Amino acid sequence: MVKLLKFTCTVIVGVFLFGCSSKDSNEEAINEILEVSLLSEFSSRQSSQSVTVTANMYWYTNNTNNWIFVSPTFGTNNGEIEISVAENLSDQNRTGTVTVIGGIISKTITITQLARDESTDVLDATKAPSENFDLSTWNLSIPVDKGNGTATTITVSQLNDDFENGNYFYTAADGGMVFKCPVNGFKTSANTSYTRVELREMLRGNNTNINTQGVNKNNWVFGTAPAADINAAAGYDGEMNATLAVNHVTTTGSNSHVGRVIIGQIHANDDEPIRIYYRKLPNNQLGSIYFAHEPRDGFGAEQWHEMIGSRSNTASNPSDGIALNEKFSYTIKVVGDTLTVTIRREDKSNVVKTVNMATSGYNVGGQYMYFKAGVYQGNNSGDADDYVQATFYALEKSHTN
Repeated sequence: MVKLLKFTCTVIVGVFLFGCSSKDSNEEAINEILEVSLLSEFSSRQSSQSVTVTANMYWYTNNTNNWIFVSPTFGTNNGEIEISVAENLSDQNRTGTVTVIGGIISKTITITQLARDESTDVLDATKAPSENFDLSTWNLSIPVDKGNGTATTITVSQLNDDFENGNYFYTAADGGMVFKCPVNGFKTSANTSYTRVELREMLRGNNTNINTQGVNKNNWVFGTAPAADINAAAGYDGEMNATLAVNHVTTTGSNSHVGRVIIGQIHANDDEPIRIYYRKLPNNQLGSIYFAHEPRDGFGAEQWHEMIGSRSNTASNPSDGIALNEKFSYTIKVVGDTLTVTIRREDKSNVVKTVNMATSGYNVGGQYMYFKAGVYQGNNSGDADDYVQATFYALEKSHTN
């Protein structure tokens, strides 16, 4: 009986060892490959470079820098990644990293960008607007039929491929970025009554895999939004600074429309937390500045805030107003529920207005924001060829991440 048990155990062990040995002999090692090429140093102005990915598997990227943009963000096997950077407005060089991950391998791409050089940072009249300004996270609307009766959108990619249009958007003789918009033209949608030549913030850059609308990496939210929305958005809170001169306003049309133009906005899902207006009436030498704060439907009436002069249709010449072709700057800043608007002029005191937006309905889930800049007609009753025009000399924006 003892001998029989010994024999049985020996057979079982022998079978087990044979099976293991057979499996090992048939198994082939798979070598995972993931390599990335190096990048050169970026200049202070917005630009892009390509990275070559050599791989035999699925890979994806990890990027936590708000000034670096990656497209595409994933791929399979060999491919190419476009790395774009926003203009560096500081006087310090900056460095960031993007990680490419595949299987158990990760490769780090180091991005270095030079500081802004004030000595060479001048506007060049021979260059397209995208070469003088950081337009890497903007698209543009012009009042030209795109084929379905609505205005044409110039995409981020098209805009940054040295786009100009001699009728609507081009570089001025002094290097400024010109926006010119007639009364008559195609609108962005059936719900819009006015034409525009206007930039729309696109934080996704060239990554068209991200939707234009929604609480996502293309848009931002208030710092008082729910935590889930703050995490899902491209950033929270925001500040936009612009320096410009209004060159022309409409001189025809109804007295409630004539002479007014919107030069900067924050747009939400359906409403506008702020629209900044410049207005000069035909008989006045100087123009006024005021803005509208529009709470969401059901959260109160639209509010109007005068900063320089009056928004009245019969306003007298504002003694401290702004003339056509006079340069001035504005800042739109949102921190939490606080909106602050500042108008700055050389040798004059700043004019500042603050609005508490806590009850305006924008700090709830699902509300997303984006900046707009350019000229948005305030007149749809004037002569068809009457127009508004402004030239921008600086345009910068930022968000908290």
